[in-house]
Amino acid sequence: MAVLISGRGTNMVALAQRCFSGDLKARISFVASDKKDALGIKKAREMGFETIILPYNEGRARAEGHLNENILSQSVEWIVLAGFMRILSSDFVGKYRDKIVNIHPSLLPAFPGTSAIKDAFEYGVKVTGVTVHLVDELMDHGPILSQREVRVEDSDTLESLEEKIHKAEHDLYWRTLRELFSGRYRKKGRRMIIEGPY
Repeated sequence: MAVLISGRGTNMVALAQRCFSGDLKARISFVASDKKDALGIKKAREMGFETIILPYNEGRARAEGHLNENILSQSVEWIVLAGFMRILSSDFVGKYRDKIVNIHPSLLPAFPGTSAIKDAFEYGVKVTGVTVHLVDELMDHGPILSQREVRVEDSDTLESLEEKIHKAEHDLYWRTLRELFSGRYRKKGRRMIIEGPY
């Protein structure tokens, strides 16, 4: 799998650790980012992964072309978004239909977008959570693979809620990918159904 990041790379690190332990039977071919100074790129290099900087300063088409070249040359089967803050083009998504996975810090379809945790906190919800979904042409919209609730306590601050959300992400993502990679999911309309024992 190729892992795409934009920031600290905490989900990437959590996935890598599960790959190293054998809990997730997958290999990270490379870690790509739209930001050359992303902390996650530094972490990826320290963990021994090949890293790629996507040239979004030259336009989305050039960046996605560069990404596609690396996917093809390394026989990548899955594209895993882990805090990647760019919208992929319809052409790119169409080329890799049902092979691009994203994790989002809310219970979609509630609170899509880049400030989901803050939006949920300020709205005053008592329950929010995490969603793992396939990527389609619309933002935070593709078929849902899994979700996990996170309670918002009266004592929570935005920072403490963010910490709880990230903890849920780090556990839910690898578990969902394990089932997805094993071929247990099947599509039924928009619904993604898990079949059979792991």
